Amino acid sequence: MMSSKLSGLALALAAAIGVVGTACSALAADPPKSVRIGYAISLSGPNAQGAAITTLSGYKLWVDDVNKKGGLKVQGFDKPIPIEVVEYDDTSNAENAVRLVERLMTQDKVDFVLPPWSTGFNLATAPVFARNGYPQLAVTANSNDAANLVKQMPTLFFFLNEPRHFGAALGEVLSKLKSENKINNKIVMLSIADQFGAEFTSGVTPVLQSAGFEFALRKSYPAGSADLTNEIKEAKASGADSFVAYSYPPDTFMLTNTAVTQGYNPKVFHVGVGTAFARYGAVMKEKAEGVMGLGGWDPKAPGAEDYQKRLVALTNQPGDAWAAPVTYASLQVLEQAIEKVGLDRKKLLDAIANGGPYQTIVGPVDLKTHVRGKQWSVGQWQGGQFVGVGPSDLPGAKPIVFPKPAW
Repeated sequence: MMSSKLSGLALALAAAIGVVGTACSALAADPPKSVRIGYAISLSGPNAQGAAITTLSGYKLWVDDVNKKGGLKVQGFDKPIPIEVVEYDDTSNAENAVRLVERLMTQDKVDFVLPPWSTGFNLATAPVFARNGYPQLAVTANSNDAANLVKQMPTLFFFLNEPRHFGAALGEVLSKLKSENKINNKIVMLSIADQFGAEFTSGVTPVLQSAGFEFALRKSYPAGSADLTNEIKEAKASGADSFVAYSYPPDTFMLTNTAVTQGYNPKVFHVGVGTAFARYGAVMKEKAEGVMGLGGWDPKAPGAEDYQKRLVALTNQPGDAWAAPVTYASLQVLEQAIEKVGLDRKKLLDAIANGGPYQTIVGPVDLKTHVRGKQWSVGQWQGGQFVGVGPSDLPGAKPIVFPKPAW
């Protein structure tokens, strides 16, 4: 009798354990309500224009695209998980960016943090990403020391070229013109006095010098400058056929407008960040024709047209023709890596680095070196579009318009 009671008790206990085990398994398989993704970005201040067009537009479009599909496909769960966004304004202040990125990771404890806008802010926040083990998909960042930085901080990935590669592509364009006796060997180079300007000046200068070019004028100007008339007057008096500026959006527009009002018409006019903005073409109209700048892309590339349509429908403005599509592509990489390995950041870092190439709107992206390879470095306004012209051997590269038509 005792044995029978014990047997019954054992069976009941086993059944209870089975029920609990099944419940626990079901509980373990339940997905989180959302994947929390945060970012601190310049919603106000002098960086706001660049951040809105190049970076924030891509963040918003990607989140919208993913959530319209029901959410992210996450390895380990059988249904999509929607994205929840935590957003802060760094007010165009690098110290704020560092503090807010830290807050997202240590207080808000979001699953992933997207990077800020600009070279300086990305490099300033990189140690925070590294210390907390968060992948940093740095798009708007250029450094001559990229290889060493990613060794020191293996959470860091560069999606744009190093400045020397921009210099090589520009050197290819200018050297061809020089060899055809279409331009002289003199260049004017202006740069904003911040980390972006310093990185490009130091990276591009030796490349152009080795190609046989001399600098008739090379100088930096303070960030936030309200007037660059003197710099344009000096450039006009220099005798150089080529003008190159590593400028941020407000300065890019200012330099162009000042060149127009001063009647400065170099054969090559190349300005910096902002040249690829659709707004540049809209503001300058026919005067944009022939103007060169950083970046470029092939508007006929697979997925490009549909991307632009969705972006305009969501944000009421097109992105730029350089880093904005790369921003979106960086998030396509993140999305595919999450689908492969889930939300574990350590596994995700490995997947981003070694799981490629990932298919994106800018083509296959492979990040084994943590630095994205060959890509557009020189673009030019042609027929109302900013298109890629260098390196000239990239698919979709257009022949340059030369000389730049007079203003």
